[in-house]
Amino acid sequence: MRNYTYRAQWSVESGDYVALCLEFPMESARAPTAPEAITAIEKTISDLVAEYEREDTDPPPSLTDRQYSGTFLIRTSSMLHGRLMVESAEQGVSLNHWVVQKLADRGPVASTDPFF
Repeated sequence: MRNYTYRAQWSVESGDYVALCLEFPMESARAPTAPEAITAIEKTISDLVAEYEREDTDPPPSLTDRQYSGTFLIRTSSMLHGRLMVESAEQGVSLNHWVVQKLADRGPVASTDPFF
């Protein structure tokens, strides 16, 4: 079985948990508890994957099993770019390090590596 990515969240509207599989965004399952909702969506996805295999078709790849390069390009305004440069200088870290910390939702961490 593939290592698909599952999430469950409470639905105020329906009064139960809704489970999702990120690799199959059109699928969902509902249950009174989060573990039951996850079990239900796992069954749904298992059945879908079996259907893909019967049709000799590749199901979507797992998001977590992929190998990522760690590099991606971000386009932003010149004003935000400048603000981030000032913030990173105030923290004494590189712009890359500062943005990584912000993306990870962590505060500044001192680094002796000027390229991190």
